[in-house]
Amino acid sequence: MNRIFTLQQAVLKAIDEHKDVDRSKSPILDWERIHMISCSKVGYMLAMERGLDPDLSACACAVHDFGRVLTGSQENHGPAGALPVQGLLEKMGLFTESEITMISQAVANHSKKGEVGSPLEELVKDADLIDYASYGQTFKRQEQIERFNRLSKWHK
Repeated sequence: MNRIFTLQQAVLKAIDEHKDVDRSKSPILDWERIHMISCSKVGYMLAMERGLDPDLSACACAVHDFGRVLTGSQENHGPAGALPVQGLLEKMGLFTESEITMISQAVANHSKKGEVGSPLEELVKDADLIDYASYGQTFKRQEQIERFNRLSKWHK
């Protein structure tokens, strides 16, 4: 199997093992199962369009919300997920040190929609918004709205 599938399997296993988030109060784990996979697909396609590594981009998108899985919260979930993602990727042995650093940095910074980061960070931010909107969700923060509007105009 390829790295994308293998990583998604590992994240799904981590979600299954994370029992301390009360699903009756928040469907966050169910949402993350869906969002992880569909965001990864969006990231793969954006990477092909932008000349980035599709495999690496899809993997970064697959783990970008790992902090939400661990904390059960939206607040500060990017930074909260960066080190655990780094550990997960190191344990898997499928990624170079440089790739692990790039993915962890994208995870840490993906919620900073109003700031400009590395090409991989920017791709994860965009894939996150595109995927979220594809489920009919509405954005709560102005920086999300502005970024999505720029993306929408760019794709017309």
